[in-house]
Amino acid sequence: MKFGAVAFLVLAGVNNAGAFVGSSKKAFGRSSSSVLSEKIAEELDLPCEDECALDCFPNMPPSVHPGVVTGQAQVDLLNHAKENGYAIPAVNCVSSSGINACLEAARKNDAPIIIQFSSGGSQFYGGKGLDNKNYRAAIAGAVSGAFHVRTMAEQYGVPVILHTDHCAKKLLPWVDGLIAASERYYEQHGEPLFSSHMIDLSEEPLEENLEICADYLARMSKIGMLLEMELGITGGEEDGVNNEDVPEEDLYSKPEEIYEVYKTLHPVSPMYTIAAAFGNVHGVYSPGNVRLEPDILDRGQDYISDKLGSDAPQDKKPVKFVFHGGSGSSTEDIQRAIGYGVIKMNIDTDTQWSYWEGIKDFENKYHDYLQGQIGNPEGPEKPNKKYYDPRECMRAAEVNTVKRLEAAFADLKCQNILGLGQVEEAQNVLGPRRGGLPV
Repeated sequence: MKFGAVAFLVLAGVNNAGAFVGSSKKAFGRSSSSVLSEKIAEELDLPCEDECALDCFPNMPPSVHPGVVTGQAQVDLLNHAKENGYAIPAVNCVSSSGINACLEAARKNDAPIIIQFSSGGSQFYGGKGLDNKNYRAAIAGAVSGAFHVRTMAEQYGVPVILHTDHCAKKLLPWVDGLIAASERYYEQHGEPLFSSHMIDLSEEPLEENLEICADYLARMSKIGMLLEMELGITGGEEDGVNNEDVPEEDLYSKPEEIYEVYKTLHPVSPMYTIAAAFGNVHGVYSPGNVRLEPDILDRGQDYISDKLGSDAPQDKKPVKFVFHGGSGSSTEDIQRAIGYGVIKMNIDTDTQWSYWEGIKDFENKYHDYLQGQIGNPEGPEKPNKKYYDPRECMRAAEVNTVKRLEAAFADLKCQNILGLGQVEEAQNVLGPRRGGLPV
């Protein structure tokens, strides 16, 4: 089945979720014996060389492969992170350019990465000119982004967890549409379109939060999808959600609450992570305005381990945690949190700035060439097309974002993980018509 037909079937599934009947398949992704779980490159007969052609990585569990990982491969990847003391950066993307920068950074750092979409980012990916009634644009935009990630992650030769970020109660129809798309995709390919989704009901009563999350986990885990849930509130402002004035006590989760999550979700499926609050704040603020307490995570692990007694895991870390509001955090706090079971850290504000800073610096460097289509310091008749070609400023933004992400990979101890070695310089310098850039 070719790509266009697959996309049609997935989007058809969004409006026909009832057509899906729970499958009895137990294997997910590449580990499945289904012919339908072949690589996108194989399905579309795309060139697939070097890292793209690998079935697994030298230093990773054999289930972890280039491209989007789901099901057991995703579980094995997250377990590998926990067991080896690193966390994977999770970057919010709003364009194919941002996605490509993430993939380039992952390969440069020889590491996995998590690419995620918010509801607003998904809508933007679909185009602001498209009506978003019933989350139409946000659903279609996220699906479109998912196909881009699936196609290009294989080409870059890195494993990617494809995720969606905060979904409050009012946004559940958005995620419902995406899960329906994954269920349809699963019927055709033996794995879901997305790897995981976040359900953020932290502003709801704990009992309601857990009840709804358990229902979603039961549905998602049937097709090899992971659920991320939020416990406690992440402060600051993100994607139009403002939590700058929430009571301070809501920014810190209690061990008893973390145990309630474990006790409710674990019997349903182990395919979940917890974004517990330990003072996290979205955005970047002046020093002293944010008080992180990663020890909360350690106390949560100890509390659950004590409750489990002899059934506790050997490492005494029964829970996989997610670090929200990672931008602007100190390396010390980040690495302490990793030691307490954090396997994923969200980055958005810092990469928003790095992308903009790349454009800003490009404009500053070539300012006098960007004031009109004709006329620059070299002469009044000189054309400026090669400077205002949008590829130029966008590539400058990508390069600066790759540089910022390299620092994030280092902070998260997530470098030289896959065993691929140093990446060779891309051969795209033969001029604009052959992939090079004008300037």
